[in-house]
Amino acid sequence: MTVIALLSVAPVIEDSMSAEIAKAVDALEDYDVEYETNPMGTVIEAESTDELFAAAQAAHDAVDGDRVSTVLKIDDKRTREVSAAEKVDAVAAELGREPTNRDE
Repeated sequence: MTVIALLSVAPVIEDSMSAEIAKAVDALEDYDVEYETNPMGTVIEAESTDELFAAAQAAHDAVDGDRVSTVLKIDDKRTREVSAAEKVDAVAAELGREPTNRDE
């Protein structure tokens, strides 16, 4: 089973959050998950919800602050294995191009 999730962990502060977010992303290294960070969060792929929840909790706990906001959106497709890359590829196939217009 592949579980895909979007995780967003952020301290509730006025200044830059990048140092604290880096701690959250670094905490994922201790778990058997694949991840990719983007401007709005981190996409995580895990083999089970148990592994996903453990990694998400570690990321949440890694952030310092009086208040930490965490959002976890899960796609648990139980009928077949589909990776995050395959989902993006399917959208690209429908578009006939990559689903981005960002200059590299």
